[in-house]
Amino acid sequence: MTLGKLLSSLVLVTGLAASSFALPHQESAKQDMKDAGNSTKQAAKDTGNATKKTAKKTGNTVKKDTKSTTNKAAKKTDEGAKKVENKTNSQ
Repeated sequence: MTLGKLLSSLVLVTGLAASSFALPHQESAKQDMKDAGNSTKQAAKDTGNATKKTAKKTGNTVKKDTKSTTNKAAKKTDEGAKKVENKTNSQ
């Protein structure tokens, strides 16, 4: 009987010791999840900012190129009109 009580006490103490080691690990896992969530949030912010910057840069380039192309087309149209006018006047 004494050996049975000793054995059950040993099992009980071992169980309590194991559970006390497990508790901080659970809190650590919780903190890991929080850290992962914050990292994901920050990555999403960074991606959003990069997208915004790229879209703005692309928009400015398109605006500049469109303006330049329009001006070139207008000049060529004017040159073509003058050639036609000169040919028409010379006849």
